[in-house]
Amino acid sequence: MESVTLNVKGMSCGHCVKAVEGSVGKLDGVSNVKVNLQDGTVDVDFNSEQVSLAEIKETIDDQGYDVE
Repeated sequence: MESVTLNVKGMSCGHCVKAVEGSVGKLDGVSNVKVNLQDGTVDVDFNSEQVSLAEIKETIDDQGYDVE
């Protein structure tokens, strides 16, 4: 299991939290997703044998947010 904290721009409200946590949480291999609006970060715990960091970033990007 790996853990990563991503810096994400553009998140500002509860809808943003639900969009990111919901979409990333549906990915196979992701066990935990936590958005921190104040810090502009997303903490993700995932199994790298099931899902790649690139896939996680792309999923957040697809929701309309910029991953740094």
